[in-house]
Amino acid sequence: MIDLRSDTVTRPSEGMRDAIAHAPVGDDVYGDDPTVNALQERVAKLFGKEAGLFTPTGSLSNQLSIRTLVKPGEELLTETQSHIVRAELGAGAVFSGITTRTWPARHGILEASAPLEIASPDAGAYLVSTTAIAVENTHNFGGGTVQPLSEIALLRKESLKLGLTMHLDGARIWNAHVATGTSFSEFGSHFDTVSVCFSKGLGAPVGSMMLSTHERISEARRWRKRYGAGMRQIGILAAAVDYALTHNIERLADDHKRAQILAKACAQVSPLFIDPNLAHTNIVAIDVSKTSKSAGELVAQLAEHGILAGAMGSKLLRLVTHMDFDDAQLEQVLKVLPDLLKRSLVA
Repeated sequence: MIDLRSDTVTRPSEGMRDAIAHAPVGDDVYGDDPTVNALQERVAKLFGKEAGLFTPTGSLSNQLSIRTLVKPGEELLTETQSHIVRAELGAGAVFSGITTRTWPARHGILEASAPLEIASPDAGAYLVSTTAIAVENTHNFGGGTVQPLSEIALLRKESLKLGLTMHLDGARIWNAHVATGTSFSEFGSHFDTVSVCFSKGLGAPVGSMMLSTHERISEARRWRKRYGAGMRQIGILAAAVDYALTHNIERLADDHKRAQILAKACAQVSPLFIDPNLAHTNIVAIDVSKTSKSAGELVAQLAEHGILAGAMGSKLLRLVTHMDFDDAQLEQVLKVLPDLLKRSLVA
């Protein structure tokens, strides 16, 4: 099967498996694992932050971050289709008592004026006060779109005047870096907390990380333990991540190139499906709302041809390129997908 459901489906390479097998380890609950300690220092330095905390998932990294920024009963602002509010099962409310308010954005692309218009800091005794703003880069449900750095910088500048903090959900920030050339430290400089994920485009089997100040990371470490995510000899996981950071960042350009080819092939069938100019990175989000088929039906048809894809609701078909998807598989998909889309236009 050709698996395009997500970039999380990759398997460790032989080099990565070798790094896992030979990793020095210790008990991380006691802070004794040398491999994860070195990784946390490496990634924190990469983004210009004081410290990092390894977590098993990006959702946990996000949740630990926002709970250090927002007190129970206070408000986090984020985009309507962001991962934090759409794909983390209400964790902010369940675990931290955080309320959220959202702004809509076409393809998830940030315009600083939108959150600033609805921000309500120091709202008084009878209204919810805004404390923080979360930005997702790249934007998953937006189709892998990269946030404009100018809008991020503007939002940071104006939100500071309001006394607000900012969180970056940078699950695929690696893709944003490769697509734009913007340094990781530049991305990190605009945010108080950062979450990054290693098990997506970088190909590591497990792992994410929260980045912030020593004080916030110390608080988050205690909450990680409370949530049941204190881990022991996790150097075997950290070694895989370290290998991925060394070998697998620049090759993301190949994923972007293949995604562009897929996007253009779909647009040639009909511009209703996708604008290739918005397929910035490795996600191909195909709008099937004007067809006779639901996304789920198209997923089933693709599976019959040995291609796995994802349905994001009934109207959006998603394909995600990754390091285990090569040019030969791309050719196979191009023989099938455009024809299925063409037939779906016929009532």
